[in-house]
This record gives sequence, structure tokens and C-alpha cells, in this order.
Amino acid sequence: MYQPRVFIADDHLLVLEGFRQLLTDDTRIVGTAHSGAELLEQAQGSAPDIILLDISMPDMSGFDLIPLLKEKLPQVKIILVTMLSEPFYVSEGFRKGANGYVLKQSASTELLTAIRTVMSNRRYVSPEVAADVRESIEHPWSRPDGYHVQLTPRQHEVLGMLANGVPTTAIATALGLSVKTVEFHKAAIMNKLGIKTIAELTRFALVQGMTEL
Repeated sequence: MYQPRVFIADDHLLVLEGFRQLLTDDTRIVGTAHSGAELLEQAQGSAPDIILLDISMPDMSGFDLIPLLKEKLPQVKIILVTMLSEPFYVSEGFRKGANGYVLKQSASTELLTAIRTVMSNRRYVSPEVAADVRESIEHPWSRPDGYHVQLTPRQHEVLGMLANGVPTTAIATALGLSVKTVEFHKAAIMNKLGIKTIAELTRFALVQGMTEL
């Protein structure tokens, strides 16, 4: 059985060693890196099938590294392995070209599954990521023919916060509105977009790049 060639990039030595031990029986570890510069220097010569990449590298973001790696290695599959579970990070990772997203806290049980999934040309999203975000990534909103809609600035604010999982009461407090007004804006947004559920609303916001840090 073919063993995928895996390159591990993380600035924590214990994480690198832990991943190496976890994967050594089922994959070939072809290299490790502690920084983005080291990864870019070594990855091409290692010819990996998979790169396990932390988002928070010391010299540059994993998000910035993805397109650079894909340019050098067009066929490589990149799995982000991170502590960050917020919708922005998940959607930004896939927007940049990641093939998988694994949360570090569940990496010991998920990494091999993630590797096998992306090697089969499918996306992998950790089950620990919120269900509506996973659904938004796995089944992105598609722009219908002739689609055009103009949201107001306030509706953009409300939509961005809803997509990031902010509760209605917290949105009202943050924007200085009543809960009823926030609910009105939410209903107006969903009516404009022809959307019926919060999951679909999140899907739309992620595809349109309307989520925020």
C-alpha cells in the first residue's frame, strides 16, 4: 500500500515530534520545518504529497504560505493543523487553497483520516468545527444566474457577525440596536438572498468573504 510522503511544518518541537510518531507507521515523513522560510526552502526538494501546516508560523502566516507552496508544488495537498476554530480562519484557509483543516486538540485521532481523505481528492474539515461552518465549506453557496443583490452597510455588519456565530443579543449590544431590530435586519437579509436557514446564511457570507476577524 502506498504511503503518502508527508512534510510537517510547526514551530513547536513537541508538536513536530508528536506528529512524526503518530504518522510514522502509515506515512513517509520526508521533512520538517520550524518556520515559513525553512518550509519554502526545503519542501520542493522533499517532494511531499501532503504538507501539515500550522497557521501561526513565527515568520509568516500559514495563509500566506499556501499560495507560495502551491506555486512551487502544484500537486501538493495542504492540511492546516491549528488551534483556531473560528469561521474566519476555516473559510480563509480553504479560500487560500488548503485541502484540509484539522484542530490540534483532535489531531491524534484525525490526522490519518484527514491525510487519506485529501489523498482521495476530497476536502477534510474537523468534526470539531461548528456544523454550519463545515456545511458552508463542504457545500459552498453558488451564485445563481443573473444574481444581484445590494445589502445595506448595516446589513453587512449584521451578516458578518451572524456568520461568525455571534448571538443576536450580542449583536444588538455591539451595534447599539434592539434585539427586535437585529431580527428585522436578519429577516430582511434572508429575504433579499432567498435564504431560509442560518446555515445557508453562513455559507453565503463565507463564499462572499464577508466574515471578519
